[in-house]
Amino acid sequence: MKNTTTTNTKLILLHPSVHKQAGSHRLWILAFVSFFTFAFLLALINTRDSITSSSSSPLAGTKAQTRLPTPVADALLHYASISNNTGKMTGAELKSIANALHNCPSTPCNFLVFGLTPEFQLWKALNHNGRTVFIDENEYYIAYFEEKHPDMEAYDVSYTTQVSQMKELIKSAKEQLRNECRPVQNLLFSDCKLGINDLPNHLYDVSWDVILVDGPRGYYPSAPGRMSAIFTAGVLARSKKTGDAKTHVFVHDYHREVEKVCSKEFLCKENLVESKDLLAHFAVERIDGSGASEYCRNRTSH
Repeated sequence: MKNTTTTNTKLILLHPSVHKQAGSHRLWILAFVSFFTFAFLLALINTRDSITSSSSSPLAGTKAQTRLPTPVADALLHYASISNNTGKMTGAELKSIANALHNCPSTPCNFLVFGLTPEFQLWKALNHNGRTVFIDENEYYIAYFEEKHPDMEAYDVSYTTQVSQMKELIKSAKEQLRNECRPVQNLLFSDCKLGINDLPNHLYDVSWDVILVDGPRGYYPSAPGRMSAIFTAGVLARSKKTGDAKTHVFVHDYHREVEKVCSKEFLCKENLVESKDLLAHFAVERIDGSGASEYCRNRTSH
């Protein structure tokens, strides 16, 4: 009997196409990674070039980039003028201030506002990318609006004057024209009765381009009145250090005695540009040096 051993040998042959398939997958992955790496580097280079060209462009940082587009400003003025807010300005008054902000020679424009009035949001919007600072007598009022508008800059001030004291205060200022009530000075260190010297220190170093006096209250004898605000606006304008030589100062409620008399005394009739309804517009030029002792060239008694 013959023993027969059967050996089953299996031969596995790897077809060349298998190697090709695995290799092709690796090539696709490598190509995929290389493509996205190249795309990322290209985007990075383009971004860097764009930033560099923007910073070196003559238009970078100019008024053309920071100014609110005219159609937007016109729309804001339109809807502000037709709103029913009590105590609001007329369309002509709003337009006069808007023009000064739109044509502000400094970039950004520095806008100081005495009084938190119904137009406060409009002023901030019209001075797009500029600095708008509000000064008001009511610290609680300021806190309320700062909570609702965290991006607004506002400070409270304690007025020590009264409307009934106007003539006495003007007389005192005239007597101190060469000393504490000089037309050119740093009000932070002034003891002039009409000067506002309790604002944050840094505000006295700002070169204000536009100032609006629409506060504090001034419609009854014991109200603070706007004597100090108008006097302070006149000193800040004449003490301006940089930027355009002139500061545009607006005084609202110009029909009232305090506003009219103090404006003629400290902003001066020769600086009056125009009057729109209850708004007076003055362009006050800075004075070089602190030796000036007169506010107006053509002084008249009021």
